[in-house]
Amino acid sequence: MLKSFFHWKVLVNILLAAAVFVGAVWLTFRWLEIHTNHGKEIAVPNVMNRSVHEAIKILDDSGLGYEVDSFKYDPKFKPFQVLQIYPSPGSRVKDGRTIVLKVNPRTYAQVSVPDILDRYKGLAFRQLEQVGLKIGDTIYEPSIQRDAVLRMLYNGSVLKPGTLLPRFTTIDLVIGAGPKRNISVPNLVGLTVQEAKLIIAQNLFEVGLIEHEDGGGDESDIVYYQDPAAFDVRDQGMQIDLWASKKTPAEMRGKISQLNSMYRIKDNYEPRNYEEPPVYNEPVPNRSEPPLEETPKAVVPKVETPKQEVKKQEMPKTAPEQKPKAAEAKPKTTTTPVPAKVSPAKTEEKPKVKKVIVE
Repeated sequence: MLKSFFHWKVLVNILLAAAVFVGAVWLTFRWLEIHTNHGKEIAVPNVMNRSVHEAIKILDDSGLGYEVDSFKYDPKFKPFQVLQIYPSPGSRVKDGRTIVLKVNPRTYAQVSVPDILDRYKGLAFRQLEQVGLKIGDTIYEPSIQRDAVLRMLYNGSVLKPGTLLPRFTTIDLVIGAGPKRNISVPNLVGLTVQEAKLIIAQNLFEVGLIEHEDGGGDESDIVYYQDPAAFDVRDQGMQIDLWASKKTPAEMRGKISQLNSMYRIKDNYEPRNYEEPPVYNEPVPNRSEPPLEETPKAVVPKVETPKQEVKKQEMPKTAPEQKPKAAEAKPKTTTTPVPAKVSPAKTEEKPKVKKVIVE
């Protein structure tokens, strides 16, 4: 078997196969040198800080390709100015190699405005800053939604969510300042339902129950009753109920009086409630004040009691002095033309004086 392997014919075939293999490899590398321009390299020209049009012309003249990529906008540089090159300037590249040019755009990249309507202002500010938008003026107007974003403005016009704007654009926000207090309710009687709704919305009230006489929903019906009543004081955001009919309010007097008995009953009893409290309230301060005045009065009789005792002690001393007074009274009584009537009076006074003397 070894003899057959070392036969001259076998050796010739091996040599021919090796020659074919070496020739194929040599031809392959040779073809690659010709195809890739091996040894023929071009230096990348320096087109930094040039305009993109000038850079493209220079690369075309050098036999190099190009690809333009927008870079982050930098206001320090001119629009469409080449800021970076890849490969870097001076690098050796093959003929026809693509050079990437990063160019300063005309302005900032556009971003989508987020939907921040009806959201708290703190969250809205964060969302705008994350996107890259700046906040300008914050305008407050009366609204039930306190501290909520009502509208977005850009150059004075209303801005809708999803609109594309350049990055770092400044927008204004309209924020709710909360409802006003003690606002007069507008008079809606005599208006159509449609007109009444507009006036309610303009005054920042809410539309409540709307009852149509015929059970329909025609907004051309005339409002003949409302609750709360016109010119009542309420806070903004409260509901206003309406009763509407195709008839005029004058024709609905019976229904109006019926509704008044239901919704204005408090008004009928309010005067009585206001009159009664004073009856109960007036004695209260009088009761509380006299104790302060009675305390000194209570002390006065205590002080006077000893004084009365002193008088009693003095009474026996003055008792003999009272007798001439009685005697003086007697001749005065005798001067009267009726002596018979005077004598019994004297007899009645004598025992009283004797009793005093005995005591």
